[in-house]
Amino acid sequence: MQSKAESPEAYIEGLPEDRQAVITAMRDTVKRNIPSGFEEIMSNGHFGWVVPHHVYPPGYHCDPKAPLPFLGIASQKNHIAFYHMGIYSDPLLLAWFQSEWPKHTDRKLDMGKSCIRYKKPEHVTVSLLGELASKMTAAEWIDVYEASLKR
Repeated sequence: MQSKAESPEAYIEGLPEDRQAVITAMRDTVKRNIPSGFEEIMSNGHFGWVVPHHVYPPGYHCDPKAPLPFLGIASQKNHIAFYHMGIYSDPLLLAWFQSEWPKHTDRKLDMGKSCIRYKKPEHVTVSLLGELASKMTAAEWIDVYEASLKR
C-alpha cells in the first residue's frame, strides 16, 4: 500500500486502526535504538531510516540522488513489513536474528532477503526489532554496503 503521506505521523494516521498502535511502537522502538548517523525519512510510500548524503555523499548506487537506505517500516496489504538491509547484507547479523527469533515468539519466521513480515499486528516482535535496529552503526552499514558493491 503506497501512501502519499509526507511525514511518518501522517502515514501512521492514515493506517487502519488495528495497525496504528503497533507501527507507532515499532517506530518508537527503532528511534530509541538506532545508532546515530541515520535519519528518518519518507520514501517509496512508507517511512524509514537512511544514511543521509552529509554522512555518505555517494548516496544509493541505483539512484545517487537518493540517500543510502537502511531500514523501513510499511503497512502492506496483507502484512506489516520491517525492512532491514543489514540482515540482507551481513550473514552474521542474519544468523543472530534467526537465532533470536524463537526466543521472542513461537510463530514461524516469515521473511524475504531484507523483509520481515508479520501477518497480524499482535504478532510483531517489537523488542526484537529494537535489538536488531541497534546492531549496526551507519559506518558499519556503509562498509558492508560498499563491500557488497565490489562483489
